[in-house]
Amino acid sequence: MSCMSRKKSHLIGLTGGIASGKSTVSRYLQEQGYPVIDADALVHALQAPGGRLFLVLQEHFGEAILTPEGELDRHRLADKLFQDATAMAWSQKVQGAIIREELAKARDQALKHHAVVFMDIPLLIEQDYVTWFDAIWLVSLSEEKQLTRLLARNPLTKEQAKARIASQMPLAEKRAYASLVIDNNGSKKATLAQVKKALKTLK
Repeated sequence: MSCMSRKKSHLIGLTGGIASGKSTVSRYLQEQGYPVIDADALVHALQAPGGRLFLVLQEHFGEAILTPEGELDRHRLADKLFQDATAMAWSQKVQGAIIREELAKARDQALKHHAVVFMDIPLLIEQDYVTWFDAIWLVSLSEEKQLTRLLARNPLTKEQAKARIASQMPLAEKRAYASLVIDNNGSKKATLAQVKKALKTLK
């Protein structure tokens, strides 16, 4: 569905980088009553036992990526993907196609009922979702703060954290695609003040 086919609804993509603060913005939008389709939450549901992604991952990688309880071990899967370029390429192609299909379903359903819909997609630009949106909001911060916040949030070594940040397009490059850049270098209050101001332009 192209932007041209939506006459009344407004679809906004929310993106950033790992540990950029995008989740904070997403939660605030929901608190303000806006529908937010969370790509990560959708993926987690699809990766639950019996889900579409769970089945294809289990078939491709075998029992090695499962916990003793038979659930997907996301940390083990992530390590495998980040250490193996071939596995990462396969994942991006196969998982990516399924995720795109499911996100499109969720998008179309939400647009039937809401004038403004947000979609929280971490790899919105890298995975070519740009043309879906009427506007793209980017949550951005410096590389130094991004690394510091990722290390504080996840049990990673500095080298592992740098590798995960490096696997994504630099936030500086993403700015070229953004309709709005939300600066998250400061306090949470300062960040949300920018979001509040942007929301006023939608009304």
